[in-house]
Amino acid sequence: MTVTRLDDMNFDKEVKKSGLPVIIDFWAEWCGPCKMMGPVFEDVANDFYGKIKFAKLNVDDYGNIAQQYNIKGIPCLIVTQSGNEIGRIIGYMEKDDLKNEIDKIIGQ
Repeated sequence: MTVTRLDDMNFDKEVKKSGLPVIIDFWAEWCGPCKMMGPVFEDVANDFYGKIKFAKLNVDDYGNIAQQYNIKGIPCLIVTQSGNEIGRIIGYMEKDDLKNEIDKIIGQ
């Protein structure tokens, strides 16, 4: 599964109009923990294929969207359903910990 790159043009379609829950990784190029989270996020995306959509949004490029979700620190993962936040995961996590947190939020 590929991770969708979000921007101003595709955000509504990919997040707000998605039939699946979406996990958005709010990140920045200069953020060390974000760089560590990237491969973990992509690996976990494969484990949830078909159940959850995984997407990334660069806060430096699209700060207006990050502001809408009240992002104060990164990495920050926001779990959404129809664009509405249903859960938040802050900071770097190992794969198994991240999967457990997602399971708690999604209720699988």
